[in-house]
Amino acid sequence: MSTGAIVAIIILVVMIGILVALYFAGKKMQKRQDENNAMLQANKQYVSMLIIDKKRMKIKDAGLPQAVIDQTPKALRGSKMPIVKAKIGPQIMSLICDEKIFEDVPVKKEVKAAVSGIYILEVKGLHGKTTTEKVEKKGLRAWVDKLQEKAGAKPIK
Repeated sequence: MSTGAIVAIIILVVMIGILVALYFAGKKMQKRQDENNAMLQANKQYVSMLIIDKKRMKIKDAGLPQAVIDQTPKALRGSKMPIVKAKIGPQIMSLICDEKIFEDVPVKKEVKAAVSGIYILEVKGLHGKTTTEKVEKKGLRAWVDKLQEKAGAKPIK
């Protein structure tokens, strides 16, 4: 066998080993995530709250309790998380929102939310519809769409 074929076989074996390791690591992480979701669903409570503000912030700048910041893995402390500032009863709190529903959370509206600890799982409107304001596109794509509308063409989606 030539050295090129031997090198190719070694690279192939290493890549297969990496793929197998990633498969089992992903399976383990999925199991852990399912357990956490089941725990969150078991502990959820419905609370009426007034949403004051929502934004993506670093966890150390969000105004969360120090115990929460200490329990967060160091790798995630620098990343931005969806934070919602809400008034629950007479108290104003900072809560972490689920990434899936963050865009649907209305600002300056009273909502009924499923909360587990400081984590918002779902949001339902309490008074009227909970429609979020339409976010205007920015950048090159918005500019191209405006030009196409002026020319009479249909914008690309």
